[in-house]
Amino acid sequence: MANPIITMRSSAAATSAPVLPPSSSSSRPLKRRAMVIRAALAVEQEEKTKVSLLRIGTRGSPLALAQAHETRDKLMATHSELAQEGAIEIIIIKTTGDKILNQPLADIGGKGLFTKEIDEALLDGRIDIAVHSMKDVPTYFPDGMILPCNLPREDVRDAFISLTAKSLAELPAGSVVGSASLRRQSQILYRYPSLKVVNFRGNVQTRLKKLNEGEVQATLLALAGLKRLSMTETVTATLSIEEMLPAIAQGAIGIACRSNDDKMANYIGSLNHEETRLAVACERAFLETLDGSCRTPIAGYAHKDKDGYCVFRGLVASPDGTRVLETSRKGLYEYDDMVSMGKDAGKELMSRGGPSFFNW
Repeated sequence: MANPIITMRSSAAATSAPVLPPSSSSSRPLKRRAMVIRAALAVEQEEKTKVSLLRIGTRGSPLALAQAHETRDKLMATHSELAQEGAIEIIIIKTTGDKILNQPLADIGGKGLFTKEIDEALLDGRIDIAVHSMKDVPTYFPDGMILPCNLPREDVRDAFISLTAKSLAELPAGSVVGSASLRRQSQILYRYPSLKVVNFRGNVQTRLKKLNEGEVQATLLALAGLKRLSMTETVTATLSIEEMLPAIAQGAIGIACRSNDDKMANYIGSLNHEETRLAVACERAFLETLDGSCRTPIAGYAHKDKDGYCVFRGLVASPDGTRVLETSRKGLYEYDDMVSMGKDAGKELMSRGGPSFFNW
């Protein structure tokens, strides 16, 4: 059968010149051109087979996509083969937490609300790596999955946003603050019991829209997310760590892969920021020891001080803010020491609170 490209070109030539017999020398340029085209196609196909296609799984919110794109850009900058066009694909996966927006998180299933479906896609082979906000990741991993990488941590503090006041302290008694986080709710009520706190679900853009429409007088959002979305102009004030202790692993991005996929583990392992990984490990050890349910307000923050030591502060509270227990630790900035600090701090608060404190 004639080569399709040659056939098309020969047919076009017939409109302006007589058809020469096959032995004519005029057919030789066409044959040479066909050979060149086939060779070029072969090279192109060979190049395509060399490209390492890497599929990133993520939620579809603007913030989740910003984190996925940050991961993609770092992979492209670090591995030349991934910088080729089409080498990396971002796949959006809708999670339970994204589907149900009219109920408090505590009422719709607890841990894994924003990670379960993505982890299932990873284990099923539909994606190669999963990008998560570490504060959404349960303290246990499904069998067959590892998380060997944390990207450099963003600012861990919370942002206060209001159209009517410059701070929480300036809000008049009875003002309504919207937040889906029990951690934020309890700490607000602990310091400002005259305020009213209501459940406030949705992505960053949705919550800001509700605020602008007057549904609440103020809200709190993670400063890290606003920075990644280039939306810091919406911030009224930044809350200090002393006023609002962050969520466990707030501001940290985690990247997971299958435990038997050495290629992907090497790719994402090359992006790991060790200082962040150790801080997150300390905080998650604290959370795991407390074994707090989604109805238990828990906060914690580990960081390196100016002398290179790890300083950790942890907190548990009653949902209504009437009781808050805090503790702190300081030690070497090394994995084993930091995990031990987190566990020890958790055990202390478990003992001080008693079993009933964690049964909300």
